[in-house]
This record gives sequence, C-alpha cells and structure tokens, in this order.
Amino acid sequence: MLIEITLLVLLLFLLVSNKFSPVHVFLFIFSLLLIIAPEPTQLLSYSMNPVIVSLAALYVVVGALVNTGATQHVAALIMHKPKGPYIPKRILVLTSLLSAFINNSPVVAMLTRIVQGHSRRYAISPSRWLLPISYASILGGTCTLIGTSTNLIVDGMMQKANGYEFHLFEIAYVGVPLVLVGWLYLRFVAHKLLPVREGSGEQFDHVREYMVEMLIQEGSELDGKTIIDAGLRSLPGLFLVELEREGQVLSAVRPRTVLNAEDRLIFAGSPESVLELRNFRGLVLADDHRFKLEGDRGDRRLFEAVLSPSNSMLGKTIKEARFRHRYSAVVLSVCRHGARLRGRLGDIELQAGDTLLIEAQKGFLFRYRNSQDFLLVSKFAETDQTDTKKANISLSIFSVMIFLSGFGFLSIMQASIVAAMSMIFTRCINFEDAGKSIDYSVLLVIGCALGIGGAIETSGLAGSIAESVLGISSDPFILLVGIYLVTVCLTEIISNNAAAVIMLPIALSAASALNLSPQAFAVAVMVAASASFMTPTGYQTNLMVMGPGGYKFNDYLKVGAPLSILVALIALTIIPIAWPLN
Repeated sequence: MLIEITLLVLLLFLLVSNKFSPVHVFLFIFSLLLIIAPEPTQLLSYSMNPVIVSLAALYVVVGALVNTGATQHVAALIMHKPKGPYIPKRILVLTSLLSAFINNSPVVAMLTRIVQGHSRRYAISPSRWLLPISYASILGGTCTLIGTSTNLIVDGMMQKANGYEFHLFEIAYVGVPLVLVGWLYLRFVAHKLLPVREGSGEQFDHVREYMVEMLIQEGSELDGKTIIDAGLRSLPGLFLVELEREGQVLSAVRPRTVLNAEDRLIFAGSPESVLELRNFRGLVLADDHRFKLEGDRGDRRLFEAVLSPSNSMLGKTIKEARFRHRYSAVVLSVCRHGARLRGRLGDIELQAGDTLLIEAQKGFLFRYRNSQDFLLVSKFAETDQTDTKKANISLSIFSVMIFLSGFGFLSIMQASIVAAMSMIFTRCINFEDAGKSIDYSVLLVIGCALGIGGAIETSGLAGSIAESVLGISSDPFILLVGIYLVTVCLTEIISNNAAAVIMLPIALSAASALNLSPQAFAVAVMVAASASFMTPTGYQTNLMVMGPGGYKFNDYLKVGAPLSILVALIALTIIPIAWPLN
C-alpha cells in the first residue's frame, strides 16, 4: 500500500506542477504500477473498460455532426440580433441542450466562432457571452450519461465495482435543476460581473494595420543575400511574414533563403518599426496601400488557433518551437489573457490557452481542426459552410442513437458504435476524418486513470482513506458533502477525469463501510468533477474561451465562485432525495 500512496502523491504533484501533459503523467504512473503490481493483468482488466469504446465512437459521431455543419446549422437558426446586455436565453438553452448529448469542446468551439462573428456585426463584446456559454455547456453535461467523459468514467467504474449501470437520463434528476438555476444566474447576475473587453479577434484586427509590402529593386544591397545575412531576421518589433517571387508565395520563409531583385517581402510589426525598413538601400514600398492579408493573394488564409495543454510547444518560444517548420505557417500575433502580446514574436514563450493569429495555406484548417495541439482552430472572420443534406442525415442518425440508448433498446456502447458506422457509411464523415476526430490522448488518459483507480481500490488504499474519513464523521450526509467538496477542489487543481478516478473508489469504500447506497456518492462525484467554474485550467472549455473572450484569471473566480456555490447547494439537496443514502 505504501507504493500506491507514493505513486498517488506523485501523480497529484505532477498534475499540479503543470510541467507535463496529463497523458504523459497518467501513462508514466500507470506504467510504474504495471511493473510493480503483483497482478498486472488485473489492472489491465480495469483499463479495458467499455467506456473507452463508447467514447471513441461518440467522438466519431460528434465529428460527423461538426463536419457536416449540423451543429452550426442548428445554431444559426436561433442566432439573431441581441436585444440588450443579457446573453440571449436561446443561446444558453442551445448550449446546454447540445452539451447534454455532444462533447462540450466542439459545441463551445462552434459557438465561439459564431459569437465572434456576431460581436463584429452587432458591436457587442464577446466577453459578455463566451464564459456563460462555457458554463452552460458544463451544466448541460450533467444532464445525461454521455454529456461528459467523466460521467462515462464513473459509470464504467460503478459497473466494475458493483455491477450497477446508470441509464442515459438517470442523472437528469439533478442535472436539469442545475441547468435551470444556472441559466437564471448566467442571464441575470453574471453579466454584472463579466468584464467588457476586446477578445483576441478584436485584438488581432489591429494586426492588419501593421502589415506592409516591400519590393527589392534592381541593384539593391539585399539582392543575392540570404535573409539572415541581410539582417532581416532580427529586426526589432518587426518580422518577415512571407516572400512572393514570380507569382509564387513562400509563407514560411527560411533564414537561408536567398533574396533576388523584384522579390516582394511582406512584413508585420508596429508602424514605428516599419520605418526602419527605409534604412535598407533598394528596399521600397511595393505600392501606396497597406498590404491586407485577406486580399486577392492566392490560397493564403488567416486562422485563429488556441493552444491546448498537451501541445509540445508549451514553455518554448515560437522560434525554439520551430513553428514555421512544424506547421508550414507563420504566427502573426499572440493574444494572452485578453491582450495582444508585444515585443518580438519569436521570443514569446508559449502557454496553454494562448490564442495565435496564423497565416497559412487554406488546408491548414482541414489538417489541424482535429489536432490535439489546438483546442480550437477556426478561420479568422469567416464562417463555415454547411452541407444541408448531410447535416440532416447526421442529425437523423444522432437522434436515432439517442432514442435507441435512451429507451434501452441498445446499450450506450452499442448505440454509439451503430451511429458511428452509419455516419461513415452515409459519408457524413470519411475514414480519415473519423480517425482524426477521436481524441486518442483523452482515451489513453481514461484507460490509465481507470487502471490507477483499480489499483487504489484493490490495494486497500481507498478503504484506508475511507476509514480515516469516517473517523472524523460517520454521518452519511456530512460524508456526502465532504466527498463533493474534496472532488470540487481536486477538479479545479488537476482535471475532472483525474478527480473522479481518485475520489470514486474512496467514496464507494466509505459508503460500503456504512452500508450506504453507492449511487448517491457516484452521482456526487460526477457532478462535483464537472463543476469547474473558478479556474480556466479546471475544464477545457474554460481555457478555450479565455483568449477569444479576453478573460483574465480573476474573471473566472469572480463569476465562477458564486455559480460553484449555487451548484453545490442544489446538488447536495437533490442527490440524497433522488438517490436515498440508506
């Protein structure tokens, strides 16, 4: 048991330190457990849970809905001109409804793009809408078993522990009241606490003012020199975006590229920095107009991308990460905590949640929209096209999946597999995109987490911790409250899935020791693990909207803390009634 305690403490330390991605931490700890465990095959049996198959299939289903534009088609039907400072209730309803059945991330990603378009069109601040959308999606996920991966993990562990399987809509007893109260708070209270700031889109709008196109004349001192030898690589406050030569555009210009006369060089930077280009003999303005990236210049596009916590570039500068080489794209600007970062772009150290303005070929969106490197990739100031016919087909398949699993004709795993196969056969999504839509890092984390949870249970560690807790109080309700609050604290510090995996075995052991019903404690862990409102890092959708909404860390605490208290009060009132403790 001492080994398990040491590894559990190490797991928490590594997750809190935020120096390593969750997938690396969980894989490392689980690998150590497999090496030292007397019965490693038993741990593997915990990892091989049907929840992983269900989640993989659901990723494909959601990928098809997004790919065909079905979710955006539904959203566009209700997006109208706002009538006041409040976030429209129809948006909150749509967000929670979609998030009850679809993974939160694509829902928030889709709505973020739509809100950014609306903010420009109707001159509203995206900061008044995006955080409520994230919170509404989290609350919506508490209404059904497939609303979040955490719900599926808890259900899988319950099936393994005592054979109990939650029904699709069983947790709606607590989820629906939470959503209703959450809507009221977000519509009538939160807007008074939310800041009015420019998001990354508005910050990035200024970038286009700082673009300039220069022409190398015959006889210029730059003719025949490489970019680095010409001194164009290290200009203060200015960088070379791309080079155009004989109609061909080089978007990721390498330092050793040799310059020729008649080359057109496109620079980005502050107006003051642009003046420095006059010091180069034979380098003149290509015309009298500022260069606009969205102009008629081939296949280049502007994209916004939010860095995910699992991106290997985190902690490195853009130059060290070799962004151009890695993605065949250039970073035009970086937005963090609601502000566009100044200084030399190449020296900016990247962090999770940073929003990048990127110029790349139009295929960039297709290649990286399902990449684990980014939480969100979208065309800048553009909307996606919807294939109405396929959107209707994908919505029909999705509705049949809900019907079959909701009324017990098929298990969630079977229904999701049937739906995923149907999406592929009807060409709502192809095999390549289906594979890309699956978040393998999440599946790996869940598999390792389930194995670690099994080790906590089988080693007796969960029972020992439960005994210590019962030594403080053996009152069932106080025990339920304690489990809930500790889970909430853990999910704000580490992640929702990790918190659930650590706390559920302890909760079930404590319930078993007092001969209490385990369902109430399992639901408490489900809700508490998802109730991450006070930090941007506790839940992925909170981090996704940080850049586009221009939020700072304290905005989450100011708006999220009251909501977290409300959710706790309602959940702890309803859970013992819906699932009696004794």
